[in-house]
Amino acid sequence: MTLAVRPELAIDIGSASDKGVKADNEDCCGAFIPTDRQLSYKGIAIAIADGMSGSEAGKQASHCCVVGFLSDYYSTPDSWSVKQAGQKILSATNSWLYSQGQVRYQSAKGMVSTLSILVLKSTTAHIFHIGDSRIYRWRNGNLEQITRDHRVWLANDKSYLNRAMGIEPRLEVDYKAMPLVIGDVFLLTTDGVHDFLDAKALKKQLQDGGDLAVLAEAMVRQALANGSDDNLTCQLVRIVALPEAKEDEILRRHANLPFPPPLAVGAVLDGYRIEAELHASKRTQIYRALDMRSGVQVILKTPSVLYDDDTLYIEHFLHEEWAGKRLRHDHVLQVLGIDRVKSCIYYVTEYLSGLTLRQWLAVHPKPDLDTVSVIVGQIAKGLRAFHRMEMLHQDLKPENIMFTADGTVKIIDFGSVKIAGIAELAPLADQEENILGTLNYTAPEYHLGQRGSTRSDLFSLAVITYEMLNGALPYGPMPSQPDKHSLAKLVYVPSFHHNDRVPVWVDGALKKATALNPQLRYGDLSEFLYDLGHPNPAFLNTPQHQPLMERNPLLFWQGLSLLLLLVNFILLYFVSR
Repeated sequence: MTLAVRPELAIDIGSASDKGVKADNEDCCGAFIPTDRQLSYKGIAIAIADGMSGSEAGKQASHCCVVGFLSDYYSTPDSWSVKQAGQKILSATNSWLYSQGQVRYQSAKGMVSTLSILVLKSTTAHIFHIGDSRIYRWRNGNLEQITRDHRVWLANDKSYLNRAMGIEPRLEVDYKAMPLVIGDVFLLTTDGVHDFLDAKALKKQLQDGGDLAVLAEAMVRQALANGSDDNLTCQLVRIVALPEAKEDEILRRHANLPFPPPLAVGAVLDGYRIEAELHASKRTQIYRALDMRSGVQVILKTPSVLYDDDTLYIEHFLHEEWAGKRLRHDHVLQVLGIDRVKSCIYYVTEYLSGLTLRQWLAVHPKPDLDTVSVIVGQIAKGLRAFHRMEMLHQDLKPENIMFTADGTVKIIDFGSVKIAGIAELAPLADQEENILGTLNYTAPEYHLGQRGSTRSDLFSLAVITYEMLNGALPYGPMPSQPDKHSLAKLVYVPSFHHNDRVPVWVDGALKKATALNPQLRYGDLSEFLYDLGHPNPAFLNTPQHQPLMERNPLLFWQGLSLLLLLVNFILLYFVSR
């Protein structure tokens, strides 16, 4: 049967499973095809599993793998990429299977199963694989096995699984992603089928075509006729229609909403009365408003009418709201849900009455280390909230950090947030070269056209920390148009050039966190925070081992000039003699 899930994505799917000559069927297969927004954000999931022969609970294990994944995958955050969601679920499932095998069956083979998963999202196929069940792709008359059997052969008739779900506490999963083409057919089989139907036989069946359920049943019947001595399961999936690569669910949903008009004090928009304009630029306007329904002060952020025909700008603006609504953290500005129908494009956040970090620094230049550590610790907690949702902030700077009335620090801007799960939908994939951050705080890898990571956000946080302590930037102002050559000329300026109260071990942590090469930075925010508060022995003797020219260039050149002057005097003395 044809399942036209949404106009954006349609598939054919058919399956067959048989216990064969065995007393019970320990295979399991299934698929979940959402009919709501999850089709765009999560995609279609298809899975097949084969409980290991000799396993005390192979049937339970295979059902746990398939049913558990199809259920848990759609419960993960929409912001997560398919890879992140899949690996998290499979790791948790493997741990449970292994523990149950050890406790209930006192055996490493208690609950063991193979598992192969196909997730179709937007125009991409994502494959997860453990064991010796298989996934093939049939395209333009060519059959390709796209998974690798995790089976070790000892002899012609003896082999064993070296990787499977539940067999070891640590799981290693094969993952790959590949573009989809309309007409692609994916074939998922257990070894009861593919061990008794070679590639030539499978190709002949696929060439005959027809209804996929009938075709799957025919493959199972033929494998049985060829002497299959195991359970037999086969699933077939055909790509019937795909979304346009440039299409985006968020943008599409709001495409018919107009931009709001300029809002004067006293104007009312959807029940929000404007009380003051707090900020206006070429890109956005920010207003303090009163929610007339609840009596609560809020912030309204609206896009500039200058961009009402710029789809990329609208897309980024709508992503701000999408990201903000999915972040719930004490150190991140709260984007509020709206209990009314919008008449135009805007979004609403909580109202904060304090200073930005930039304004606070103007009042408190070069604060002490303890104060800086408290502030940076709160920023890092907010940043972790982004990273846990597989989001990168990408524009961390003092202007985007704010104090509340009670002194709590919050990250307040989402304009440059990179959302892994949304990036898989493709509209922003071609925009990697667009640098959305702020020059002096943006990690160098962005300027070189490389993808950002959590280490990129760490770089920005460390630059802010350096600036708070020293009133300057670690490399001075960045070149106006950074490239490989100009970035290579940058030299880190030790803190004692600006503030001799900064401990050498703190400066060591700052230098490492702001390294131009992301691989030389800390791998985790917690490591950086720890070294800010605890002397790292690796940094304690650094200045004494540095050449004087690096430690204090001014003193070096003054000393060299004095030495040359003395040499000249001595030479003049001997010449005059």
